[in-house]
Amino acid sequence: MTLRHLVLFLHLASVIVWVGGMAFAYLCLRPAATALPPSQRLPLWVGVFERFFPMVWGAIVLLPVTGIGRLIEVGFGNAPRAWHAMMLTGLVMIAVFLSIWFGPWRRLRAAVACEEWAAGAVALNQIRQRVGFNIVLGAVTVAIATLGLGV
Repeated sequence: MTLRHLVLFLHLASVIVWVGGMAFAYLCLRPAATALPPSQRLPLWVGVFERFFPMVWGAIVLLPVTGIGRLIEVGFGNAPRAWHAMMLTGLVMIAVFLSIWFGPWRRLRAAVACEEWAAGAVALNQIRQRVGFNIVLGAVTVAIATLGLGV
């Protein structure tokens, strides 16, 4: 095993955890959780995010470090255009996550702590919309990585 293999593994594992986690939460957990009343559903989501978001933080550290490391290795000008496109979409995904972290995530936690279910539902819906956007962007990023999409 070379350092290049380890870097690629860390890069791909980060993508799998982040995008796969969002897909599971959005497509599987969310529909199942709608059967619960807000007083149970919203604390459930806080618990889920408290476990998932540290993994996302790890991914948003590892992905740029490993991606930029690879770009430096081959030279930015020599790298395939798809790599640059992946960096752009990845940076947008990170910005979306930061908007969740510093916005509706804080409001959701505060609302659940005070049992303000209506405010919590609003915050959770904002998170849902941004996660939905990030799932699409993550899928586009994976398509760029695997298909090149002509770039």
